[in-house]
Amino acid sequence: MNNFAHKISKLAFVAGMLCIFPLQSAANDKLQSSIENSTNKAIAHYKNQISTIEAANKFINPISFQKGRGILWGSKEDWRVGFFPGSLWYLYELSGDKSLLPFANEYSHALSYIQYVTDNHDVGFMASCSFGNGYRITKGELYKEWTIRTAKSLSTRFRTGAGVIQSWDVDKDWQATRGWECPVIIDNMMNLELLFDATKFTGDSSYYKIAVSHANKTMQEHFRTNGSCYHVVDYNLRDGSVRKKQTAQGYSDNSAWARGQSWAIYGFTTCYRYTKDKKYLNQALKTLDFVMNNENMPNDLVPYWDFDAPKIPNEPRDASTAAIIASALYELQQYVDAKQAQVLLSYADKMIISLASTKYSAKVGTNGNFLLMHSVSSIPHNSEIDVALNYADYYFFEALKRRSDLMKLK
Repeated sequence: MNNFAHKISKLAFVAGMLCIFPLQSAANDKLQSSIENSTNKAIAHYKNQISTIEAANKFINPISFQKGRGILWGSKEDWRVGFFPGSLWYLYELSGDKSLLPFANEYSHALSYIQYVTDNHDVGFMASCSFGNGYRITKGELYKEWTIRTAKSLSTRFRTGAGVIQSWDVDKDWQATRGWECPVIIDNMMNLELLFDATKFTGDSSYYKIAVSHANKTMQEHFRTNGSCYHVVDYNLRDGSVRKKQTAQGYSDNSAWARGQSWAIYGFTTCYRYTKDKKYLNQALKTLDFVMNNENMPNDLVPYWDFDAPKIPNEPRDASTAAIIASALYELQQYVDAKQAQVLLSYADKMIISLASTKYSAKVGTNGNFLLMHSVSSIPHNSEIDVALNYADYYFFEALKRRSDLMKLK
């Protein structure tokens, strides 16, 4: 039995002894209630948001909400512009409410410019959440075309010498002060799905090869022996050697920034889906092992913003991290044996039930019409701390959809 399997077996035993949301009738009822209540509240929130957008006579894209500052409406360049349309696609699927469809479609179409963006590595986030879900649900050919064109744009950021997709440009904004040459952030794993889809749509393996090269280099250089990952690795453009391993949004260069761990778990799970290469699955499980067994994981499984933040338990939580991990686990569980899958399901279910509680889910008419409260963007940048973030909602809705689909299979 490998190390992860051994630990997961121990967790299964402990989970059973402590009755941590075992999949029994009462727990299933609570989970079902959490999904239904969250969906209903979210639809009410998002219909309020739609009313505000429609009154503006143009698509103004809600990104975050902070008390005292109100709603932040995103610029075209904001990496988060795809999450609101993507949330509408998921809420339609969760509820069957057809009144959401024209808005999901309209707001996704408003992002058609993304296909030509070459100075932002996060076009994967931007396009997969909007175009990707739009195509999956409607099979609209424009969404397929836009996905392929966006993948071409992302491919221009591939640096052959280093074998990676460069994340940030280093000649502008705060990134220009760090002395980087070719910085790659762990978040970039989330953009690879776009490339895999482009190969699936076109048969052109070049996109697939870029994604695999990036994933392999990231797996080689981003991770510590305990399974946790660095946030930023800076490469030499010529030979791919590592210049620096640092952070931009975590507590320190050597700390485990919580959302970074969630990007790693989710990103390598996605890589396994497309490649069936076991090394990607093993990496996702190893990072998950670090998270699940971390002494600083709170009992409600909504992590602090960094697992090594110095003032735990008096540190901000990050609901977005829990949402991302839960969504990833609902996919990851299908790739492991039945015993491991049961543990992963129970763990993700507890995250969902926590996020659905009044501690993290806002009353309708509050929270800038977002559902989840208490997320963190970047504490080192003093940016959006303890706020609502659109990607927290997006991955929460994705998790609800994935869990609902699993329950229908039983």
